[in-house]
Amino acid sequence: MPKTGLGTPIDDIAYLARSEHRGPTLIALTVRPRSRSELWEMTGVSESTIRRTLNEFEERDWVQRDGYQYRATQLGAFIASAMAELIDRVETEQKLRNVWRLLPDEETGFTIEMCSDATVTVADPEDPTRPIARFCSLIRETEQLRFTGLDVAMLDSCKHELCERIVDGMETELINPPRVANYIRTNCPGLFSEALNSGNLDLRLHDDLPPFGVVVFDDRIAIIGYDPEGVTVRVLVDTEDADARDWAESMFTSHRRKTPILPIGKEL
Repeated sequence: MPKTGLGTPIDDIAYLARSEHRGPTLIALTVRPRSRSELWEMTGVSESTIRRTLNEFEERDWVQRDGYQYRATQLGAFIASAMAELIDRVETEQKLRNVWRLLPDEETGFTIEMCSDATVTVADPEDPTRPIARFCSLIRETEQLRFTGLDVAMLDSCKHELCERIVDGMETELINPPRVANYIRTNCPGLFSEALNSGNLDLRLHDDLPPFGVVVFDDRIAIIGYDPEGVTVRVLVDTEDADARDWAESMFTSHRRKTPILPIGKEL
């Protein structure tokens, strides 16, 4: 089949972006060969549209036909990989668009790049506790928890689960403002005392902490963003990214050095 004439790179980007099915079709063909009928069923477009798309892909040498199936060429796989990454990035950006200013800034060493493969959980009017529910699911899956920042007390609906996990054996270090410990102690005094007496909780207090939360789990780290008034949790970003983990570990260690040498205990 004769190859299409070369346009600008933007022309091919626009060609893929103008239709919602083209990018996913090319990406699907990098996973394994697929038939035309399988592709039109998968994408939900008409058979004639898929036929035309595959012809256009062949003209660009992005796919080749093998019997009744099509598969991506090396060129097609190269383009599909970039397209998949771009789609993922834009999906992440859209989730962060209204809340990214609640996350750490570049002066702390944090970059949005660290969110590329992250799970982004944003509160919305229909489900304002989504970030808190995500936090609870993560503490159920970890044996060690380290938290610093303002304000674990804002995770009001999970304070009982947090204390219960500590009592059950989750090794926990919390670095928070004094008002946070007082809040938890006041609202669930029995469970709080039990958590302190379990030997699994190292509670340190410091007033000069950032306006966001940093959490280090066994296999993931999380960043918690609060609204400007510090009243509610707006977003939780959690990831296995190695650079993000190094950043979170550094933040926790830095804040830990600012706290008293001895952990705060029952004397609170």
